[in-house]
Amino acid sequence: MSSLSYKKAGVDIDKANRFIKRIKPLLKDTFRPGVIGEAGGFSGLFRPSLKGLKDPVLVASTDGVGTKLLLADLLGRYEEVGIDLVAMCVNDIIASGAEPLFFLDYIACGKLNDKKLVSLMKGITRGCKQAGCALIGGETAELPGMYSGDKTDIAGFCVGMVSRENILDGASCREGDTLIGLSSSGVHSNGFSLIREIFNEQELKGELKKELIKPTRIYVKAVLELLKSQWIKAAAHITGGGFYENIPRTLPEGMGAVIKKDSWPENDIFMRIRKKGRIHEKEMYRTFNMGIGFTVVSGPDKTQAVLDTLKAAGQEAWVIGEIVSGEHKVTLIT
Repeated sequence: MSSLSYKKAGVDIDKANRFIKRIKPLLKDTFRPGVIGEAGGFSGLFRPSLKGLKDPVLVASTDGVGTKLLLADLLGRYEEVGIDLVAMCVNDIIASGAEPLFFLDYIACGKLNDKKLVSLMKGITRGCKQAGCALIGGETAELPGMYSGDKTDIAGFCVGMVSRENILDGASCREGDTLIGLSSSGVHSNGFSLIREIFNEQELKGELKKELIKPTRIYVKAVLELLKSQWIKAAAHITGGGFYENIPRTLPEGMGAVIKKDSWPENDIFMRIRKKGRIHEKEMYRTFNMGIGFTVVSGPDKTQAVLDTLKAAGQEAWVIGEIVSGEHKVTLIT
């Protein structure tokens, strides 16, 4: 009987080291002031600048991309879900009013597939550059006993910072405040378990693929412009749970939101999902972003200034509703 080795058990350390060496330049391309040292240590080091921050608070978020990875496997496209991974974390960070500073990734797979993993890393670095945050480390784990073949799962972790007095917690929201919706790029990274129930493999690989694989829009730079003026009182990232679950999280008790459904153009992909799946309207707005990937609340006197700032930042947005006193919930009207 020949001797056993880690490689024979399914874990190729040499291949993993070659992969890490190959992606180091991608990480370095995301570095911003504050990064200390090179990638590849036991941990990532970051020295934040506290200039202009009063009583600084760290803000952290972690997330994945769910079963959109199965669509990526079907299409053989992974760069987009790399961007998704970053977006899901940094959009949560900016919803608290914080600036994302640095990001780390975790990739678990049954077997290292260089082409697939490099594509993922290219997407992650693209997302970090869009968000202005540094990719300072991560972990790639080869787990042949847990994942078959080169099946992969990914997770991300992001840290940001904000002055305590500038945290967006919705405490200053008042009845009559304006709810503004920022356009999404499409489905983003939620609802794919339902989508795969509605459409067959041929449909997913056909004309729908371009629309469904689109990465989640990153709102960091546009919202940072708004934060400079302190015009917004609350913000929400419209992810799993859609309108009904996410918007109330940004509002104080005794406050709700009324949203006018026809106040923004509905993306065709949502019409197709609803029609083909015969999905009830409430389920659509609870599962998908319906064309609005992020919302902010402003006083009515600042609404136009917010819209103008977003337009100048290249972000399409609309007034979609208002804040009301009463039940802590979202009500949709026509």
